[in-house]
Amino acid sequence: MGVAKLTRQNTLVPESKYARVERERRYILQDLPEGLSRADHHFQITDNYLTGTRLRLRKVRDPKTNKWVVKFTQKFALNPTDLSRTMITNIYLNAIEAETLAIFEANEIRKNRYRFEFQDREFSVDMFLGDLFGLVLAEVSFETDEELDNFPPPPFAVADVTNNEIFTGGRLSELNFEEIRAEIEKSGLLGRFASKSDANEIIRETGEHHE
Repeated sequence: MGVAKLTRQNTLVPESKYARVERERRYILQDLPEGLSRADHHFQITDNYLTGTRLRLRKVRDPKTNKWVVKFTQKFALNPTDLSRTMITNIYLNAIEAETLAIFEANEIRKNRYRFEFQDREFSVDMFLGDLFGLVLAEVSFETDEELDNFPPPPFAVADVTNNEIFTGGRLSELNFEEIRAEIEKSGLLGRFASKSDANEIIRETGEHHE
C-alpha cells in the first residue's frame, strides 16, 4: 500500500513518489484574454467528480487529432484554508479501465481549455459549457512556494478566486450558473467592473465546442 500517515482529521496522506504538491492560482475572467480567440487550438475536457470522494475521472480530447487521454485523479488541499497548495496523484487509464470507472455516480463538468502565454508563464484558460455556460477561469502553476506567494494577478483577471472554494472543480460540478452568479454578487466581484453592464459580461453565454 505504500507509506502513509494519518492527519489529525484522520485523512490519509500519501508519502510516495506518486503524489506531488501542486501549487496554483486561479482567476475569474471576463472573457478570453486579448490575443486568444475561441477558434484557437484547445482541448475538450470532461471531468466526472465521483460523488462523496476526492476522485476525478478526466477525459481530454484534442479536436485536431481526435486523440483522447484519460486520467484518474485524487486531489485535495493540504490545508483547508489554503487552496493554492493541493496534493495530487494521477493515473493514466486505457479505454476499458475508463469504462469500468464510468459506472460510479458522479457530477460532470465540460469545458474547453486553452493554453495562453503571458510574461513567460503558461496559463490554462477554461471556458465552461453546459450548466456553467459563460464561466471563464484561468489557472497558473508554480514550482516553488515563493513564486506562488509573490505572483501578482495578471491584468486580464477580474479577481483572484484561488481560496474561494466554490470555484474548485468539485464544487463547480455541483452548481449551475445561476448559483455561480449569486456567489459572484455575494462576494462583491461585480464591483471590480466599471459598470453594471460591464459586470454582466462575466455571466454571458460564451462557451462553445469547436471541432
